Amino acid sequence: MHLQPISEADKSWKTIKAQWKKEAETAGEDFSTYALGTFAALDPVALEEAKKSGLYGLYDGDSVPAFCQVHRLLMKRYQTPVLRARLVTVSPNFDFGIVDAGEYAKVLVALFSGVVWLSRDALAADHVHFQMRSPSDSQFFAALQVKSPLSPFSQFYVKGSWAIGSLR
Repeated sequence: MHLQPISEADKSWKTIKAQWKKEAETAGEDFSTYALGTFAALDPVALEEAKKSGLYGLYDGDSVPAFCQVHRLLMKRYQTPVLRARLVTVSPNFDFGIVDAGEYAKVLVALFSGVVWLSRDALAADHVHFQMRSPSDSQFFAALQVKSPLSPFSQFYVKGSWAIGSLR
């Protein structure tokens, strides 16, 4: 699995919506009302050219099991940039229980790992803030809270629905 930008310009946003429409309809859902607010909020973001922010999809072959909005910014409490990932959205296959919870954990951790990779590469930042879908998702990040010299983080903690790490 790998993370890559999504946009209207390269038709990837349209492709993802078509894939998810098929998944929703297979589950017996009307895609026109499925995640209506999410898509309405993110359609304008997909139109923007990604420089410091944009939509990023987690690709597993040709399918996209999840995406999020990523934004590189300065925050008051840090002197260096933060890469913030919000609006994590998983495909209808997860929402409707077609894919099991173990796969959900893999996708969420892979999405987080992709965001960390972005902070080391295309959207350089010293800190990562990852907004989980729910505070209960923090269980998937518990191991990162254990201090280890091999960890990419000098500090890592969970606060509410946020997984927050400062990179070494």
